[in-house]
Amino acid sequence: MIRVGDFEITRIEEMVLAEPAATFAGFDAAALSQHRHWLVPDYFDEAANAFVTSIHVWLVKTPTLTILVDTGGGNDKQRPASPRFHQRQAPFLDKLAKAGVTPESVDMVILTHLHVDHVGWNTQLVDGRWQPTFPRAAYVMSKSEVACRDPKAGAADQPPALHQPFIDSVEPILEAGLARLVDGDETLAEGIDLMPVPGHAPGQMAVRLRSRGEEAVFIADVMHQPIQVPMPEINSKYCENQDLARATRARILAYAADTGAIILPGHFGRPYGGTVERDGAGKYRFRPLATMP
Repeated sequence: MIRVGDFEITRIEEMVLAEPAATFAGFDAAALSQHRHWLVPDYFDEAANAFVTSIHVWLVKTPTLTILVDTGGGNDKQRPASPRFHQRQAPFLDKLAKAGVTPESVDMVILTHLHVDHVGWNTQLVDGRWQPTFPRAAYVMSKSEVACRDPKAGAADQPPALHQPFIDSVEPILEAGLARLVDGDETLAEGIDLMPVPGHAPGQMAVRLRSRGEEAVFIADVMHQPIQVPMPEINSKYCENQDLARATRARILAYAADTGAIILPGHFGRPYGGTVERDGAGKYRFRPLATMP
């Protein structure tokens, strides 16, 4: 756990994957050689030629609220287009319980964007139907994300397999009346606000915590791996708007360096977050957290 003023932050792990280096266009052996001393072994597995990729949920406790940032891949989901998340059976709720949180005690779920690995535990299969996992929570999600993922609207031209995360993990939340649709720049509670960070996904939002002069930002998939701090020009193949993803990454790196805010991404390996420093000539350096959240 880490503290940011009055906030407590804990990472709830769902799974750890190996992401091939080829996921990042422009990442080559020369880049690895230059950065091996800090990438290996926590962030890069040389034997597998792959980045260590964590799928996790961020748990935030305030004096009055219990909040989840994103909800991972989920169980029992049909994911033919994403086999790593297909029909999984993982003890995620047990891990949440060990952190002192029951589904009924969650007040808010903030979905940074609606990709398959960020919405799965929104729902669980109960008697053959998808039911909200966190029945008391307000599920905060981007209006533009909903519009572009809904197969009945903007996503109608996408392959049917890509519709499934929306159908089983977002639509039931909308139907239950638990969704809070936002523009992406709102204040959600004292010391908690949203920042628009589009590119990886059209309506992607960061979540900023500020308390007692300290700050942390859940930056979602603005960066998938810490190599993108010194090499912000490289994109994951999953970024939907490649040019905008680079521009947003540059903006967030500058913000983190200027403010000293802790950045807490969706997929970094251990210790899962850190700070950013300027390294001369427009470059940046990543400083991992001393302790793990």
